[in-house]
Amino acid sequence: MKKKSMLMLCSILCCSILSFSAAGYGAPEENVPKDARCLICGMFVAKYDDWVTQVHLADNSVRYFDGVKDMLVFYFNPEKYGKFEQQDIREIWVKDYYTLQWQDGLKAFYVVGSDVYGPMGNEFIAFTTRDGAENFLKDHKGTEVLVFDEITDELVQSMRTTKMRHGKE
Repeated sequence: MKKKSMLMLCSILCCSILSFSAAGYGAPEENVPKDARCLICGMFVAKYDDWVTQVHLADNSVRYFDGVKDMLVFYFNPEKYGKFEQQDIREIWVKDYYTLQWQDGLKAFYVVGSDVYGPMGNEFIAFTTRDGAENFLKDHKGTEVLVFDEITDELVQSMRTTKMRHGKE
């Protein structure tokens, strides 16, 4: 009888965990609000759907960005953009450049130095696989492929002073 009770309890617990995951924890927001603005530059992010990224915070709020670079500006210095701290960041979501599918930003591969510009100029181009990143690097004159932990605030800041997509500085 104890085995049945324990099995039933485990089943209920597993179902609860699965329904909690389906409710949004551990998954990106699929529909970016049309009025959502990038916390860094103020641009409306929905206009740049292929480039949009999102950060989920401990208070269950979501912050949207018009590209990986601006998201990284927030990641390295969240206190500059509100009452946030780096430990408040729970999830980072980026889109694979080729498939446009959401992926965990901490597990992505990023190409830097390519001839492809995002909405705010030079950009970190995200990929789900290293092969995808390496192919893009060759095709678009990238300089290197990085994983998330190899990206530094200094690199991010150096990319902020580059030519923007629309020719603005």
